[in-house]
Amino acid sequence: MDYGKFQFEKRKKEKEAKKKQHVISVKELRFRPHTDDHDYDFKIRHARKFLGEGNKVKATVQFRGRDIIYSDKGRELLDRFSSDLSDVSKIESAAMLEGKRMSMILTPAK
Repeated sequence: MDYGKFQFEKRKKEKEAKKKQHVISVKELRFRPHTDDHDYDFKIRHARKFLGEGNKVKATVQFRGRDIIYSDKGRELLDRFSSDLSDVSKIESAAMLEGKRMSMILTPAK
């Protein structure tokens, strides 16, 4: 068997396999505790688009300065976010506070 032909066939199979795979990436959406309704709706539309494409969505509420005292509002915002997207997603990791950020990850529902 010709070694050059063997390598060519091997590379051809690898290329074909690479074409068929789908890379899942994580898209992040950032909120603040006092995010307004219009901005929230805008981000919901983007999240629906990302989930429709098969990507994961990481929703993050960022607290600055004394905003940390509104951590309950941040949790409510993320709960509302997950309930609004419950028809197209499921929760991979629930909302948890890490320093000055509260985040959760949603995956597409199959």
